[in-house]
Amino acid sequence: MRRRAFNPEDIVPMGAYSQGMAVPLGDSTLVVTAGQIAADAAGNPLAPGDLGAQARIVFENLKSVLAEAGAGLEHVVKVQVFLTDMSQFAAVSAVRNEYLAGIDPVSTLVEITRTVIEGCDIEIEAMAIIPNRSEA
Repeated sequence: MRRRAFNPEDIVPMGAYSQGMAVPLGDSTLVVTAGQIAADAAGNPLAPGDLGAQARIVFENLKSVLAEAGAGLEHVVKVQVFLTDMSQFAAVSAVRNEYLAGIDPVSTLVEITRTVIEGCDIEIEAMAIIPNRSEA
């Protein structure tokens, strides 16, 4: 089994890890993303205090990571949402439902104390499965 780690150019990892991993599994490939937060390349939080805006940034990051593996949101089978303030559930859920409309992946949402960067109040990771392309 050959796994392939990748890092899109527009998302800078903050340590020794990959933003995504693609693992072939027979006729398909499992794509797993690292948790994405709303921060710029310098590690500054984006849209502090606005979890709806942060969720939008995070989903755009997820799209970028998935695209690097040849996947899209339509391939997502599971998302895990980590939120620092459950009272913001409605704002986050509205954005989540917009990005994942018609896909209906399995989903987990939990409240956490904090993320790695103060001011980033949401983190989302995803798992996707894409069919392997036959080589002609």
